[in-house]
Amino acid sequence: MSVRTLQEFLASSKEKDVSGDAFELESPHMLEVRLDGLVWAKAGSMVARKGSVKFTRQGILEQGLGNLLKKMVSGEGMQLMKMEGQGRVYLADAGKKITLLRLGGESIFVNGNDVLAVESGVESRITMMRKVAGMLSGGLFNVRLSGSGIVAITSHYEPLTLPVNAQTGPVFTDPNATVAWSGGLTPEIITDISLGTLLGRGSGESVQLRFAGDGWVVVQPYEEVVFQVKD
Repeated sequence: MSVRTLQEFLASSKEKDVSGDAFELESPHMLEVRLDGLVWAKAGSMVARKGSVKFTRQGILEQGLGNLLKKMVSGEGMQLMKMEGQGRVYLADAGKKITLLRLGGESIFVNGNDVLAVESGVESRITMMRKVAGMLSGGLFNVRLSGSGIVAITSHYEPLTLPVNAQTGPVFTDPNATVAWSGGLTPEIITDISLGTLLGRGSGESVQLRFAGDGWVVVQPYEEVVFQVKD
């Protein structure tokens, strides 16, 4: 790696203003939010800010869930924070790759741990796969994002989108490697007892998601162990 002067480093790493959107990638791993009002972001994802910004850590109840579901969900990855005011906020999540998606009335489902930020024009609704809750510690939650606006999702390394249709047949994924899927798909929980016995009961491959219908599913080349298979 070549040695750069201090001036060269400062010039290459300074913030960029390329677009007029509220969300802009400063790098594949850093998101700048030009805040003028309200934006939801993953709790704990702020690395820097400028301007007059108020942060409010919100419980899941504000997202419209009941007490029972709130007790079922564990871990910090689910919690969002409300950012309000005027200024610039810089977000990141453990160096994961950030992808910006502009929704124009569509709906998508995103693994709850992979939602980084959501514009106020996008409605978010948290759901849980109840069958998985009995098999995985903490269950498996996802967020349905719909409406118009930009959302920022994260993945470990480059994500891969797999088409789901009648010609290709169903797609099976590891829950810990599944990032997002199209709003028209409803994953089915598949348990492979023989595979679980072969690989050990702690193996994530013994629990899979089956996607069938017409749409797509996004996976990452990494199994993020947010949920453990219960013994």
